[in-house]
Amino acid sequence: MAAATSPVRASLFVTCIIDQIYPEVGDSTVRLLRRLGVEMDFPAAQTCCGQPAFNSGFWSDAKPLARRTIELLQHDRYVVVPSGSCASMMRVFYAELFHDEPAMQQRIASLASRTYELTEFIVDVLRIDDLSAYVEADPSQHKRKITYHEGCHLRRELHAQTQPRTLLDSLPDVELVEMEQSEVCCGFGGTFSVKFPEISGAMLNDKLEYAGKTGADAITACDSSCLMHIGGGIAKRCMDIQPQHIAQVLDDALTG
Repeated sequence: MAAATSPVRASLFVTCIIDQIYPEVGDSTVRLLRRLGVEMDFPAAQTCCGQPAFNSGFWSDAKPLARRTIELLQHDRYVVVPSGSCASMMRVFYAELFHDEPAMQQRIASLASRTYELTEFIVDVLRIDDLSAYVEADPSQHKRKITYHEGCHLRRELHAQTQPRTLLDSLPDVELVEMEQSEVCCGFGGTFSVKFPEISGAMLNDKLEYAGKTGADAITACDSSCLMHIGGGIAKRCMDIQPQHIAQVLDDALTG
């Protein structure tokens, strides 16, 4: 499908981990969407969406952050989040967090209807499922072999299983190599990896073993948190595979 002719405007919700640790992912997200014709806004007052506190059971601490996010984004046409977990917090779990405040539910539903993970936004809103027309491909260029890890929230809460693969498959300079159990958790799980390091480490070892078997040059995902965990394991093992957010993979292919 081709992009719509009318301009689309969207706000970027950058997430804490991208803002503080991986700002290059935010840069790639903006470059990519601008390349696809999107006019980007960045609400500078944004903070954490409240997910870490919510997941840890500290709902009273999560609420002010969530309320601030809802208020900040209440007038935006679209909200793009380069993270399945943060997008699912806003789309799925805000309603649960404010279950005792009926007056908030309409505003939460409105935000949820306008919030998309990055690959969802490209495929489902922009109606672009083939990026090859945006790539200045060199026929002699060596194809990158990339394998894909499915983040838990993206798959299980947002049910976005096809969009990332569709976009990766459309890149002429990328060979998507599927790994075994790509849908299984990498072991991060936010504070899970801190509270249960042995279990988390065992899950990570399985993920790295399957990734290594593919012979891929890079492993990509839609969440920087997963890639931070996976990247730590790769560095410890001295594996010859690069962790790279899908925004960076797509940005590299389209803008070089």
